[in-house]
Amino acid sequence: MSQKNATIIRPIPHFKNVRESASPQARLKSVKEACQGFRKEMLAEDPVVYYKSCSLIRVPYPSRYGFSGACLVPTPFIHILNRLFILQFQTSEGIKTLLASPSDLEGNAETPFFKRLQDSMGPLKSLGQQFLAPTISTVEHCLAQVGITPEQVDYITYDHLHTQDIRKWLGSHGNPGHFPNAKLLVMRQEWESTKALLPPQADWYCPQGIDGVDPERIILLDGDVMLGEGVALIYTPGHTEGNHSIVAHTPEGLMVTSENGVGPDAYAPLASKIPGLRRYSEATGVEVILNGNTLERGLDQYISMIQEREIAGRSVRNPDFYNMVCSSEATAYWAFPGIHPTWNFGDLQFGKVFRP
Repeated sequence: MSQKNATIIRPIPHFKNVRESASPQARLKSVKEACQGFRKEMLAEDPVVYYKSCSLIRVPYPSRYGFSGACLVPTPFIHILNRLFILQFQTSEGIKTLLASPSDLEGNAETPFFKRLQDSMGPLKSLGQQFLAPTISTVEHCLAQVGITPEQVDYITYDHLHTQDIRKWLGSHGNPGHFPNAKLLVMRQEWESTKALLPPQADWYCPQGIDGVDPERIILLDGDVMLGEGVALIYTPGHTEGNHSIVAHTPEGLMVTSENGVGPDAYAPLASKIPGLRRYSEATGVEVILNGNTLERGLDQYISMIQEREIAGRSVRNPDFYNMVCSSEATAYWAFPGIHPTWNFGDLQFGKVFRP
């Protein structure tokens, strides 16, 4: 990491060694205790300068994965809504711009699982892209709407690299990328996994999605970090080995973005009206419902989801749920009847965009 980036990206000590115990219960207890100190300190800092989430595309996703088999509705699919998050935060080097989950919609469509899913739709496939995966907006359009230029983007990040093709944004094999000054913030474990996938993982990663990207454009993280004032990246393994969560201090508290779960219902199943989730939680004692398509590290994912919601805290908009603003959020869709999320955040905006 360069000296300049080192002044902006600072290690966070709160969660160091909290998962080392051989006892799963002890690990969970340690994580919960550490969340309280971290949450208190982060809320004492200045909030982000600007925060905006933008809907990009709705994608069909097997309900057995999204709710780990807890949902009783026989509908085979839910629609998950992928969002872009635009964050601006203060640093010693001035205001910086971070994009979380900037998806290249065309590149991502090459992900093997979703290509096979589209081919398997039979007669539904003839209805076209706008039926199966309707596009709402693009990264370029969202940025143009708020007046942020490609040159102004300093960092991009993803809670994990499933389906992501980063070559469009950072360039590849000497070809320039759309964001000439941006660098990718990624956990080292996620980056190394993406370079050496096993078949159960490879089905969910875009082929060649990181191929030929200049190593100088990649910042590898070995744990939790704070970005300037008001933004943190917290290592939350489970959905993938190198998963991390984006935490942003806003006027409504700490907003946490991840895909360990697919929406507020997953983080508060006892308050959910989705058929089966509350019953499953009551019968088994589980506190959260995993997004279980790969289950690379299931127990870690369970602990990570509780960690995420403890950091987030309850929503001022609906105290039954937590400030979990998922990067892929389950939404109602007429073509997949029976599953209606109890509550959604929708697109959010806080602060005023900075344009140098």
